[in-house]
Amino acid sequence: MKKIGVLASGRGTNLQSIVKAEERGELAGKVVIVISDRREAYALEYAREKGIKSVYLNPKEFSNREEFDRVMLEQLKNEKVDLVVMAGFMRLLSPLMIEAFPNRIMNIHPALLPAFPGMNGVKQALEYGVKVSGCTVHFVDEGLDTGPIILQEVVPVFPEDTEDTLHERIQTVEHRKYPRAIDLYCRGFLNVEGRRCFIYEPEEQNSAD
Repeated sequence: MKKIGVLASGRGTNLQSIVKAEERGELAGKVVIVISDRREAYALEYAREKGIKSVYLNPKEFSNREEFDRVMLEQLKNEKVDLVVMAGFMRLLSPLMIEAFPNRIMNIHPALLPAFPGMNGVKQALEYGVKVSGCTVHFVDEGLDTGPIILQEVVPVFPEDTEDTLHERIQTVEHRKYPRAIDLYCRGFLNVEGRRCFIYEPEEQNSAD
């Protein structure tokens, strides 16, 4: 079973969806550590409630991003983490982290990449006037939301939508899609070739979805 380390900065709703999938037996992996850059992040409290190791790292105690990531990397390696999952982690990772976990760091973004990367993806999409939005699960590289795409799903945009209402519907999809992508990785069904991520899984599993 693959060991998963989760990086979170806030409420940790995607963390909760991952742990719940694990508890339902729908995830061939186990969350072994949660790291946050915010002491008050509910993700840390949730991890403690679930008996998962929780670690707070204060960014102000580090002179640069690389020093912060070096300590974070030590924590992940101490737990023998196979896959790093970003769940609302509001910090860019340094090359140190990317090189340590090549194609082994996942992120989820509330837009259909490569459209509307970075902060406020939902707001960007609404302001642009799109008719559909959605979410993207992707591997993390040194760019901003530029890594190979694993899964995507479309969410319709309604005329009356606000940033909050659209984001809420996108999050509902995220909570289903993210555990699915993680499970595919843990089962060895993902293969990255250049910019493309291919999914290989038994036919019987495909037909069951």
